[in-house]
Amino acid sequence: MTIDERKAINTGVIQNLILENRGKLSISGVLDVLSFDDQVVIVQTELGLLTIKGENLRINKLSIDTSEVIVEGEISYLAYSDKEMDKNKNSSFISKIFK
Repeated sequence: MTIDERKAINTGVIQNLILENRGKLSISGVLDVLSFDDQVVIVQTELGLLTIKGENLRINKLSIDTSEVIVEGEISYLAYSDKEMDKNKNSSFISKIFK
């Protein structure tokens, strides 16, 4: 069993990121594009928030039917924010104390 098969079993979600020569990023499993400009693109995926940073970034393809996004430009940074961390950010200080 490969690592990809184990991850798919654990999460029930298969998501692909394909980066070609740091100039074209294809992302599957996208739920929403939260913000974008020529230096930062933030997309909500089934596995958490994905932040893409670089220069001259543009969204070349956005397909809601297939949940795919293609970002082109000079890509220098990719990072996921964990779903659980995002939920905890929105909770109040008091609720964290009484957990």
